[in-house]
Amino acid sequence: MLVAGRWVPTFPNARYLVHRKEWEHWIDSDDAAIGDSVRPVFDAGLVDMVDLDSKIGAEIRLEPSPGHTPGHVCVRISSRGEEAVITGDMVHHPIQFARPQWACFADADPELARQTRRAFAQRYADGPVMVLGTHFAAPTAGHIVTRDDAFYFQV
Repeated sequence: MLVAGRWVPTFPNARYLVHRKEWEHWIDSDDAAIGDSVRPVFDAGLVDMVDLDSKIGAEIRLEPSPGHTPGHVCVRISSRGEEAVITGDMVHHPIQFARPQWACFADADPELARQTRRAFAQRYADGPVMVLGTHFAAPTAGHIVTRDDAFYFQV
Protein backbone atom coordinates (compact mmCIF):
# COMPACT_ATOMS: atom_id res chain seq x y z
CA MET A 1 0.00 0.00 0.00
CA LEU A 2 1.08 3.55 -0.57
CA VAL A 3 2.08 5.26 2.69
CA ALA A 4 3.54 8.77 2.66
CA GLY A 5 4.44 8.39 -1.02
CA ARG A 6 6.23 5.05 -0.52
CA TRP A 7 5.05 1.50 -1.34
CA VAL A 8 5.09 -0.73 1.75
CA PRO A 9 3.79 -4.27 2.42
CA THR A 10 0.07 -4.36 3.13
CA PHE A 11 0.57 -7.32 5.47
CA PRO A 12 3.84 -6.61 7.31
CA ASN A 13 3.53 -9.67 9.59
CA ALA A 14 3.08 -12.13 6.71
CA ARG A 15 5.74 -14.30 5.12
CA TYR A 16 5.74 -14.36 1.31
CA LEU A 17 6.78 -17.57 -0.42
CA VAL A 18 8.49 -17.24 -3.80
CA HIS A 19 10.38 -19.71 -5.95
CA ARG A 20 13.74 -18.46 -7.19
CA LYS A 21 12.83 -19.23 -10.82
CA GLU A 22 9.73 -17.06 -10.50
CA TRP A 23 11.66 -14.17 -8.98
CA GLU A 24 14.35 -14.41 -11.67
CA HIS A 25 11.60 -14.12 -14.29
CA TRP A 26 10.35 -10.86 -12.77
CA ILE A 27 13.42 -9.26 -11.19
CA ASP A 28 14.22 -7.00 -14.14
CA SER A 29 10.60 -6.44 -15.17
CA ASP A 30 9.22 -2.95 -15.60
CA ASP A 31 5.74 -4.28 -14.72
CA ALA A 32 4.14 -1.77 -12.34
CA ALA A 33 2.88 -4.54 -10.05
CA ILE A 34 6.46 -5.59 -9.33
CA GLY A 35 7.38 -2.11 -8.14
CA ASP A 36 4.32 -1.48 -6.01
CA SER A 37 3.41 -4.98 -4.82
CA VAL A 38 6.44 -7.29 -4.94
CA ARG A 39 9.59 -5.28 -4.36
CA PRO A 40 8.27 -3.81 -1.09
CA VAL A 41 7.96 -7.28 0.47
CA PHE A 42 11.48 -8.17 -0.67
CA ASP A 43 12.81 -4.85 0.65
CA ALA A 44 11.12 -5.52 4.01
CA GLY A 45 12.78 -8.97 4.26
CA LEU A 46 9.45 -10.79 4.27
CA VAL A 47 10.21 -13.27 1.45
CA ASP A 48 11.18 -16.92 1.87
CA MET A 49 12.49 -18.71 -1.22
CA VAL A 50 10.84 -22.13 -1.56
CA ASP A 51 10.89 -25.15 -3.86
CA LEU A 52 8.18 -25.45 -6.51
CA ASP A 53 6.68 -28.47 -4.75
CA SER A 54 7.07 -27.23 -1.17
CA LYS A 55 4.95 -28.49 1.66
CA ILE A 56 3.89 -25.41 3.62
CA GLY A 57 2.35 -27.34 6.49
CA ALA A 58 0.39 -30.48 7.17
CA GLU A 59 -2.52 -29.24 5.05
CA ILE A 60 -1.00 -26.98 2.38
CA ARG A 61 1.46 -27.67 -0.40
CA LEU A 62 2.50 -26.08 -3.66
CA GLU A 63 2.05 -27.80 -7.02
CA PRO A 64 4.22 -26.67 -9.94
CA SER A 65 2.12 -25.28 -12.80
CA PRO A 66 4.57 -23.56 -15.17
CA GLY A 67 3.70 -21.79 -18.37
CA HIS A 68 2.01 -18.58 -17.34
CA THR A 69 5.34 -17.86 -15.67
CA PRO A 70 8.33 -20.19 -15.21
CA GLY A 71 7.84 -20.67 -11.47
CA HIS A 72 4.06 -20.55 -11.24
CA VAL A 73 2.44 -22.80 -8.64
CA CYS A 74 -1.08 -23.80 -7.63
CA VAL A 75 -1.91 -24.20 -3.95
CA ARG A 76 -3.27 -27.58 -2.83
CA ILE A 77 -5.23 -27.72 0.42
CA SER A 78 -6.18 -30.91 2.29
CA SER A 79 -8.20 -30.67 5.48
CA ARG A 80 -10.67 -32.86 7.34
CA GLY A 81 -10.91 -35.30 4.45
CA GLU A 82 -11.67 -32.60 1.90
CA GLU A 83 -9.34 -31.31 -0.82
CA ALA A 84 -9.15 -28.19 -2.95
CA VAL A 85 -6.69 -26.57 -5.31
CA ILE A 86 -6.33 -22.84 -6.03
CA THR A 87 -5.43 -22.23 -9.68
CA GLY A 88 -3.67 -18.89 -9.45
CA ASP A 89 -2.78 -17.65 -12.95
CA MET A 90 -2.58 -21.14 -14.49
CA VAL A 91 -6.06 -20.68 -15.93
CA HIS A 92 -7.89 -17.39 -16.38
CA HIS A 93 -11.31 -18.60 -17.50
CA PRO A 94 -13.16 -21.93 -17.09
CA ILE A 95 -13.36 -22.33 -20.88
CA GLN A 96 -9.61 -23.01 -20.84
CA PHE A 97 -10.31 -26.48 -19.38
CA ALA A 98 -12.30 -27.36 -22.52
CA ARG A 99 -9.93 -25.39 -24.74
CA PRO A 100 -6.49 -25.47 -23.05
CA GLN A 101 -4.90 -24.13 -26.25
CA TRP A 102 -6.64 -20.80 -25.71
CA ALA A 103 -3.79 -18.90 -24.13
CA CYS A 104 -3.79 -15.83 -21.97
CA PHE A 105 -1.95 -12.96 -23.66
CA ALA A 106 0.35 -12.82 -20.62
CA ASP A 107 1.49 -16.48 -20.71
CA ALA A 108 5.29 -16.46 -20.78
CA ASP A 109 5.33 -19.86 -22.52
CA PRO A 110 1.94 -20.47 -24.21
CA GLU A 111 2.72 -24.06 -25.22
CA LEU A 112 3.89 -25.04 -21.74
CA ALA A 113 0.86 -23.25 -20.25
CA ARG A 114 -1.41 -25.31 -22.54
CA GLN A 115 0.29 -28.54 -21.50
CA THR A 116 0.00 -27.57 -17.84
CA ARG A 117 -3.72 -26.75 -18.14
CA ARG A 118 -4.37 -30.04 -19.93
CA ALA A 119 -2.44 -32.08 -17.34
CA PHE A 120 -4.24 -30.24 -14.52
CA ALA A 121 -7.65 -31.00 -16.04
CA GLN A 122 -6.72 -34.66 -16.53
CA ARG A 123 -5.44 -34.95 -12.96
CA TYR A 124 -8.54 -33.43 -11.34
CA ALA A 125 -11.34 -34.44 -13.73
CA ASP A 126 -14.22 -36.41 -12.28
CA GLY A 127 -12.65 -36.44 -8.83
CA PRO A 128 -13.48 -35.02 -5.43
CA VAL A 129 -10.95 -32.15 -5.45
CA MET A 130 -12.65 -28.76 -5.53
CA VAL A 131 -11.07 -26.30 -7.96
CA LEU A 132 -10.97 -22.64 -6.93
CA GLY A 133 -10.45 -20.42 -9.96
CA THR A 134 -8.58 -17.33 -8.90
CA HIS A 135 -9.72 -15.29 -11.93
CA PHE A 136 -13.14 -16.84 -12.47
CA ALA A 137 -16.30 -14.79 -12.18
CA ALA A 138 -18.58 -15.96 -9.37
CA PRO A 139 -19.13 -18.71 -8.56
CA THR A 140 -15.43 -19.50 -8.48
CA ALA A 141 -15.50 -22.97 -6.88
CA GLY A 142 -16.41 -26.16 -8.69
CA HIS A 143 -15.17 -29.42 -10.14
CA ILE A 144 -13.70 -30.42 -13.48
CA VAL A 145 -15.81 -33.00 -15.27
CA THR A 146 -15.37 -34.83 -18.56
CA ARG A 147 -18.09 -34.78 -21.17
CA ASP A 148 -17.85 -35.58 -24.86
CA ASP A 149 -14.06 -36.00 -24.70
CA ALA A 150 -13.59 -32.53 -23.23
CA PHE A 151 -13.15 -31.04 -19.79
CA TYR A 152 -15.66 -28.64 -18.27
CA PHE A 153 -15.84 -26.63 -15.07
CA GLN A 154 -19.02 -27.47 -13.17
CA VAL A 155 -20.18 -25.40 -10.20
